[in-house]
Amino acid sequence: MKPAVLLSLLLFCESALALPLTGRVVVAGRGSGGSVPTIVYAEALDGRTPIQPGQFTLTQKNKAFSPHVLAIPVGSTVVFPNEDLIFHNVFSLSRPGSFDLGLYRNGDSKTQKFTVPTTLRVFCNIHPQMAAVILVLPTSYIAEADASGNYRLDLPPGRYRITAWSERSPAQSNVEVTVGSGAASAGDLSLDESRFQDLRHKNKLGQDYPKSAYENKKP
Repeated sequence: MKPAVLLSLLLFCESALALPLTGRVVVAGRGSGGSVPTIVYAEALDGRTPIQPGQFTLTQKNKAFSPHVLAIPVGSTVVFPNEDLIFHNVFSLSRPGSFDLGLYRNGDSKTQKFTVPTTLRVFCNIHPQMAAVILVLPTSYIAEADASGNYRLDLPPGRYRITAWSERSPAQSNVEVTVGSGAASAGDLSLDESRFQDLRHKNKLGQDYPKSAYENKKP
């Protein structure tokens, strides 16, 4: 049997056996400046974590990326459609995994595959107010915590390391859990966003954006 077929069967069996793991992320120092996505993910400790890559979309519209944070399994592809009536140039200087999609117009779309676990800060080379984060993870067990910090992961029986992440805090992996024959609960994960500073970034050439780019913020 081919490896791809074996992996598909494994993922199907694990999905059928999955049990809910619930927990909470407690965030210190989070201000009131809008919603900040908090991502939680699990990695198996007693064997290789199965990964099921997929195709995801990061849209450019009204001079903004949607969603602002995109968490994906490694090996996935992301489609970047331009839905504005203007040109955009999506890029990231983050390493590993930096990329530059070049300049393209309304109605066009570019695709990028991400093959290495990494955190990518994504911008537009024309519009400095456009910013997003792509979190490329070595697992398919990914969830987003709700506004109260609660999350749920559906996991097959086994031992897991649970990690919480936000773009304003270093990731924290201080919870290890065992999923057995029923629903399980994890201890709290703590993030500290008190030292976050929202600094201006450079363009894809490592230079400052022109002053006019900040003045013209309307779509």
